[in-house]
Amino acid sequence: MLAEARNDAAPFDPAIRVLTAEAPPPPSVLEKTRAMGLDVMQVYGLTETYGHISQCLWQDDWDHLSPAEQAELQAQQGIAFPMVEEVTVIDRSSGAPVARDGVTQGEIAIRGNTAMAGYYKDAVATSKAFEDGWFWSGDGAVLHENGYIQIRDRLKDVIISGGENISSVEVEAVLYRHHAVQAAAVVAMPHEKWAEVPCAFVELREGAETTSDEIIAFCRNHLAGFKAPKAVVFETLPKTSTGKIQKFQLRDRAKAMDL
Repeated sequence: MLAEARNDAAPFDPAIRVLTAEAPPPPSVLEKTRAMGLDVMQVYGLTETYGHISQCLWQDDWDHLSPAEQAELQAQQGIAFPMVEEVTVIDRSSGAPVARDGVTQGEIAIRGNTAMAGYYKDAVATSKAFEDGWFWSGDGAVLHENGYIQIRDRLKDVIISGGENISSVEVEAVLYRHHAVQAAAVVAMPHEKWAEVPCAFVELREGAETTSDEIIAFCRNHLAGFKAPKAVVFETLPKTSTGKIQKFQLRDRAKAMDL
């Protein structure tokens, strides 16, 4: 119903409507799929919340933005479904929702009757997950002025380099803009001086060629220098049966690397 209502209001007439979940989609991918006639809606949820709890509902005032601007907005995780009691972003240190400025980061917290009762035979993990009456997602995010949530990174995937936090999602979004990149994942690798630095694992498009130096230079043109990968590994990325990149394998590999 929501997708149909959105189509009536917008000039865009897609051939196919699809939902995307799992990891946040890179805006460049959303821009390309829209050009192919696909109307992609980003939805968000966890196993512990029994499926999707929010969606990036299209807004009429997005219709006249450029394709790149629309894709940036479509990559957000959006607003809660009506049947969910509450989904917000909270500063764990203060216990208060973060400012709706699109910058201040907190953790996505959820209340609702679709949240799990607990982890099987693990009272300690259950108590930690439901501290202060919220289910804590483990996703670092911001709140925009319109109330839309946007994930910055899984908290365990944030790279802390020289005291600066680096979002792996932000770096991956830039990598996906490169013409030779089919898939990419960024994880932390040890560094003698900075403790951690970004390491990019990149799967190239069939027939495409590039170098580590070119990829790093490309990222430096779009990111602050400290956020650019300091190493690039070209390989077929490990994925689940549904196509989700298995970052835990890449984290283990990166830990064995050193700069």
